[in-house]
Amino acid sequence: MRRCALFLLAAFAWILGFTAADTGAGTEKKGVVTYAEGQVKKKPSVSPAWQNAPVNTEVVSGDMVRTYPQSQAELNLLQLDVIRLAPKTTIDIVKLYQETKEKRVKTEIKLQQGQLWAAVHEVTAQTDFDIAAPVAAAAITGTILQMRVDSDTTTQLKVYKGEVHITNAPERTDLQPRSLKPTQVPGPHPIPGPHQVGVEEWMYIVKAMQQVTISKKGAIVSMGDFSNADPDEKSDWVKWNKKRDIEWIRGLRKNR
Repeated sequence: MRRCALFLLAAFAWILGFTAADTGAGTEKKGVVTYAEGQVKKKPSVSPAWQNAPVNTEVVSGDMVRTYPQSQAELNLLQLDVIRLAPKTTIDIVKLYQETKEKRVKTEIKLQQGQLWAAVHEVTAQTDFDIAAPVAAAAITGTILQMRVDSDTTTQLKVYKGEVHITNAPERTDLQPRSLKPTQVPGPHPIPGPHQVGVEEWMYIVKAMQQVTISKKGAIVSMGDFSNADPDEKSDWVKWNKKRDIEWIRGLRKNR
């Protein structure tokens, strides 16, 4: 009788383990460094020290990744999305495909300083993919984009494909999106509630081949179209990313 009970208990545990593995429950989502040129490091959330991050280094939620002068890196996230770091860039992987209380799958990456390129596959109604800068946050819908944060936190966003919803109020979701067009930004003024902001809270939809530049105070200072013929678009950084994007798209098609 005891042997039978032990057998049933073992079988039940095996079934539970199989079910968890099959659904992915309890497993931590990981990315991997797929390209590392020069000095690339990561800092896990559980460690105060930066560690070398060569190719095949895994990254998870809570990790920070940094490139140094004359260095570049590429992170492949679940073979779905790609983040590339230019020299002297630091990102914080806040969340990596984590399930929220609302049963949504959320990825959040913060660009603290430097320049990144993101190639994000189509985002569904049940997923969120956000890239935040110190003065704004961008909600990705399935996009190829470039974001740069200067030392004074001035931020520039360029969208090459798809569209991005960008706002200077990261915690607000009730702002009405506006299409990207020149507009006058009001000066400092108080708003209802227990806090005061320096500029009007806003949200814009930035579409393909459009750019927006945001000041360190969170105000839009320029916006409009850009062209592949612009000098900035002929840099080695842009050419390298576009070449890698072709490989990324081929990989997505192969995995379908």
